[in-house]
Amino acid sequence: MNRTELRDAIASETGLSNAQADQALSATLDAITAALAKGDKVTLPGFGTFETRERSARQGRNPQTGETIEIAASTAPAFKAGAKLKQAVSA
Repeated sequence: MNRTELRDAIASETGLSNAQADQALSATLDAITAALAKGDKVTLPGFGTFETRERSARQGRNPQTGETIEIAASTAPAFKAGAKLKQAVSA
């Protein structure tokens, strides 16, 4: 499912127009992104939790040359599925 299909599903489920559903979807994604950028955790009960995780610095290899390179520490977004989502997918 891509963004357009998700927007259409929201519109048909809620009775909103496609434009309104797109605005709602954009607002939701923007709010989740802003919260993660601040370091907050976003929990949607039954669905899952969005959070950030710290990755430590490490050494890697350039696959073309075999040269060892330093990979800097970073912060990455992560998602942990909730129980209801896990159950729905495995059913």
